[in-house]
Amino acid sequence: MKKRNDMLALLLILAMALFAGCGGSSSNVPLSAANINLIFVASEDLTFNAPGDVDPDTANLTNQGLQRSLLMATALKQQVLGNNNATSIYALEPMTHLQTANNYPDMAALEGIQQFALLNQVTLYFDSVPVQANSYPVNTSYAANAVPSGVAPQLVSCIACQGIDFSDANGDNETLASSIIGAGVPGYYVFSAPWETIHSLLTNITKLKNYNLIVPKNYPGPNFVYAISILPSGSASLVTFDAHLDPPSTYPELPSPIPISTECKEQTPFSITVTGGSGGAIIPGGINTNETIYFVRHAEAHPGVFDDGNYVCAGQWRALDLPNALRGKISPDEVYSIDPAQIIAGTADAAGNSNWSYVRPSLTVLPYAIANGLPFNLVAGLEIFAQNPPELATQASAFFFSDGGFSNRTVLVGWEHEHIPITVNALIASYFPNGGGPTAPNWPTDDFDTIWTVTLDPAGNLTVDNTKCEGINSAALPEKCPQF
Repeated sequence: MKKRNDMLALLLILAMALFAGCGGSSSNVPLSAANINLIFVASEDLTFNAPGDVDPDTANLTNQGLQRSLLMATALKQQVLGNNNATSIYALEPMTHLQTANNYPDMAALEGIQQFALLNQVTLYFDSVPVQANSYPVNTSYAANAVPSGVAPQLVSCIACQGIDFSDANGDNETLASSIIGAGVPGYYVFSAPWETIHSLLTNITKLKNYNLIVPKNYPGPNFVYAISILPSGSASLVTFDAHLDPPSTYPELPSPIPISTECKEQTPFSITVTGGSGGAIIPGGINTNETIYFVRHAEAHPGVFDDGNYVCAGQWRALDLPNALRGKISPDEVYSIDPAQIIAGTADAAGNSNWSYVRPSLTVLPYAIANGLPFNLVAGLEIFAQNPPELATQASAFFFSDGGFSNRTVLVGWEHEHIPITVNALIASYFPNGGGPTAPNWPTDDFDTIWTVTLDPAGNLTVDNTKCEGINSAALPEKCPQF
């Protein structure tokens, strides 16, 4: 019996050696910081997913899928990176992968890597002074020559912001990976994209670089992470990690301390009513009817000057608590936000890059859509940081309030706080072609809690007020990110 067991053990060792010699191995040992590590996390979509993780009606994650992404963040940080910090994080550009007949953008890759991003520290520089926080940038912007049809062109070029293109237009995914390898800087480069894209990228990198790697053909499930680990000598191996996750099907419960509720007090209350034929107001032609829009600001972004397009840890607490905070306060039919591929100017990193993918508005309201099984869409045809604010305000107002697009609908919108008032004021001004209409106030810089409600009645008469709020006490939100 002992001889038989010894023989079986020997055969197992030989099999593992042969597998490793062909360029593949499984591991429970973190990757070496001395290597260039390209780490691939397969996000879930309608084609490849675990049962119960993706809603077939919205093409979005379910509560269970969100739970998996939160748990995967810890596994990725500990088991794969050995608690080291990521070097760069790249996510799928959502508008490059439209799903279902309704063309819902694929937000799962971005949502799936957000918690992991916040478990990493990044250092930026303000007037040469380093500022450090858990607000790691996620690159999800388009390559300059690969902006999808129907999407607003990027105002500025941001090579450092490039994400992953589902269609791999012009081979830009391989160009990105090759540039990382060519730069020769050791570290942890994390990619989050659907299996179709991950498999293609793994295969093409192997061919382009003549690595002797055997890339798996079949979808292994969302618990598996692949890494191409490149030694200083230039030789590479393919390493597989299994997170062994079994997430519950309920919405995630935030760990202690639970966010504290508060009364609405961040803004001076206001209410504006515009009635056609009263005070010089004329109901504009083509105005929507029976519509309600709830505007919320993105979650907490910056303590002081810190800003990189993402939110800080307090923002993750707010975003994940939003479904609880808004329960019984609003009942939208769908959720909209800004295309996270758009670029915002912020604080510079060590290389002098100061432009970032603007991911925080969409990631603020995405958990609410997941918890309530609502469709999620992006306003991708409108450049939020266009250089002509009055024109932008008119375009945003027309998008949300004209031509019947949102008539008979109730929508939650995650937006940029300075652009909420200008959009609303452009709407109000459209009722007063001769001027003289009221104006809504500016949005206070430190207010992340207030909700603006814009209502168009059956005749097109308008009401705007700020009487609602999320009711999440910003001052009491922890500086340290929630752990799952």
